[in-house]
Amino acid sequence: SKFQECMDTYKAEFKKLGVSFDEDLLTKVAKDVDFIYNRDAATVAGSDEKEIATVKNNFLIKKLGLTEKDNLDGAIKEVIETFGSSNKHKYRAMFYYLLAKKFKKESMREF
Repeated sequence: SKFQECMDTYKAEFKKLGVSFDEDLLTKVAKDVDFIYNRDAATVAGSDEKEIATVKNNFLIKKLGLTEKDNLDGAIKEVIETFGSSNKHKYRAMFYYLLAKKFKKESMREF
């Protein structure tokens, strides 16, 4: 299936990055990110300020219930460094997964 192809891509990318991951949580996050099939929306442009604002407002604040005092910019920067700033494959599901892990929000019911 198309979803399984996306999951296989994410798993391969995490292995390339040397990042261990919880497959169940990754699956939940990927299912929640309903635009993983849209090539443009499936990735996060780490150098685009508008894109970063979207991640911060729509995911960290609205979805995870965080606030600015949670050092959202620092967390986003950390995730970008995990991928490598020149890496063009910052898949949104992986990006959101790493942010959820960072803020220990793995048990969010929305996922």
